[in-house]
Amino acid sequence: MSGKFVMAVGKKTSKRFLKITLIFFLSAVISCATSSNQLSPAEPSEESLSNENQSEDSSAAQIESNFSPFSEKENPSNNQKKSSKNKALKNQNDERLRKKIGQLFVIRPESIDSRITAKDLAQNPSRGTADVSSKMAAFYKKYPAGGFCIFARNIRTPVQLKIFTKQLHGLNPSKSPLLYIDEEGGVVARLANSKGFNLPQYKNMKSIGDTNNTDKAFSAGKNIGSYLKQYGFDIDFAPVADVNTNPDNPIIGSRAFSSNPVLAGKMDVAFLKGLHSAGVLGCLKHWPGHGDTKTDTHVGYAETNKTWAQLKNCEVIPFKAGIENNLQIIMAAHISAPKITGNYLPATLSKTLLTEKLRKELGFKGVIITDAMEMGAIAKNYSSGEAAVRAIKAGADIILMPLNYVNAFEGVLAAVKSGEISEQRIDESIMRIEKMRKSLTVLF
Repeated sequence: MSGKFVMAVGKKTSKRFLKITLIFFLSAVISCATSSNQLSPAEPSEESLSNENQSEDSSAAQIESNFSPFSEKENPSNNQKKSSKNKALKNQNDERLRKKIGQLFVIRPESIDSRITAKDLAQNPSRGTADVSSKMAAFYKKYPAGGFCIFARNIRTPVQLKIFTKQLHGLNPSKSPLLYIDEEGGVVARLANSKGFNLPQYKNMKSIGDTNNTDKAFSAGKNIGSYLKQYGFDIDFAPVADVNTNPDNPIIGSRAFSSNPVLAGKMDVAFLKGLHSAGVLGCLKHWPGHGDTKTDTHVGYAETNKTWAQLKNCEVIPFKAGIENNLQIIMAAHISAPKITGNYLPATLSKTLLTEKLRKELGFKGVIITDAMEMGAIAKNYSSGEAAVRAIKAGADIILMPLNYVNAFEGVLAAVKSGEISEQRIDESIMRIEKMRKSLTVLF
């Protein structure tokens, strides 16, 4: 065997030996990496070796096919997919929560209408939204609300009103916003007192109460409920359940049926049943009784100086009568009762008056709605967000017409996300609101 042949064989053998050695070395590295579930991007690749001799490197190619410089956990592609999935899930949860929180609000149509600002309303109170624009519909998707309250400023003609209420109902086809109105009969009758509507007129509720005839109260409720239903309304903020005991009261007066609490209670129940017979829900107001106050909460602070025992013997009687007769909604007033609560918080923000007294002691299981939160008694002392959060924590289920809807909505949303208000607490109100919704389908 010549020296050149030996050298050639030696080189080839040496090269083959080196490659086999590298293959076994890589196999050991991969095995070790698999057992620890951590592979390093710096490990050498068999791919550079396999190009020289395909037949000799089949085992190396097999090892390479199982090798990745990243574990599944570290793979950027997997991380990106997981991040996208988490983001989508977060968005779904946020949207779900926003829909829940929206159900806790009843607002003016102007609250979702950028065409009319708060300054416009202050300068021209008669200017109001009378149709639903595409921008309003888009805004509503971001800030959904459980209902709208309609005023005379939103009413133009019978045809316009029917179109408008249909548009508002259609903002959420799966859960139609409920439509509310103050239609007490008498001085407070947004619809009957509008020009162009030929509807039943009533002097006031006191004139009906003076007859001591509950059939007349039932008839008034049925007549009012019938035309409200015709124009697309679901809930009437009536009757006034206050007992007119203070002649100096500037806001209740003849809106109440009587100064006798028992008679007032009977009339209230009859009026409610009349509304219900027409397919419209009624609401007793203004808890815990606005009849014996000297100031108007539309303007500022008001209080009752009565003790709880005194209220139970008078102002509470009509509310108790309603609770005993399938009452679904009670509106809380912005009046304080320092001899009951020990502070000057308005009833709308008082856990003592809403939860301890109305819910627990009187056993009311329906919906508690606040009076309008844009009124002076609230707006002059609290931001819309703070007031909404306080009301829910006190026991209110629905926040009525905050001065700044976005601020109120975001305030409640932030409180839930921070844990200040639990989602379970929100769900409790949602359950009561859903029960109220279902009652609208019952034939009374």
